[in-house]
Amino acid sequence: MPTIIQLDAAGLHRHAANLAHVLRDCVLHGASVGFLLPCPLEEAQAFWQSLAPQVERGERLLYAAFDADGALCGTVQLVLCGLPNGRHRAEISKMLVHSSARRRGIAQALMRHALERARALGCTLVVLDTCTGFPAQTMYEKLGFAVTGIVPDYAALPDGTLGPATFMHLQL
Repeated sequence: MPTIIQLDAAGLHRHAANLAHVLRDCVLHGASVGFLLPCPLEEAQAFWQSLAPQVERGERLLYAAFDADGALCGTVQLVLCGLPNGRHRAEISKMLVHSSARRRGIAQALMRHALERARALGCTLVVLDTCTGFPAQTMYEKLGFAVTGIVPDYAALPDGTLGPATFMHLQL
């Protein structure tokens, strides 16, 4: 099993290049996570660096998974809702596992870690969106997430074509 740690802002800066490699690898393998091909490493790294203020304020909790060799192989974020009427909920964002580390339970371990943290913070609802019909949707369902709804043409896939997104929720 991977070692999962929470990265603070300094840890994010320290691991930004590795996070960028994981993000780019996922986009190159078809993940619709906000980026289009060719997904330059500089663009991916700038994205990670841009999150530092939110991570520092504790609005976005960033978790990184490291394999037995100490290589960063996956990540997930738990985004807390800071509005008074939404402090009971959190959103899962950028659930990513490098293609060379897939099918080893890393995604499930990251998700369980994020959900445990959400519970510890008093969250009673966790939401996410995923590409409709992609393998991640099945994993989320196995973890207890229910489909809230599907939005057609929600986001561009890495090749630029529009695809539907499935919105899901889990009551803790």
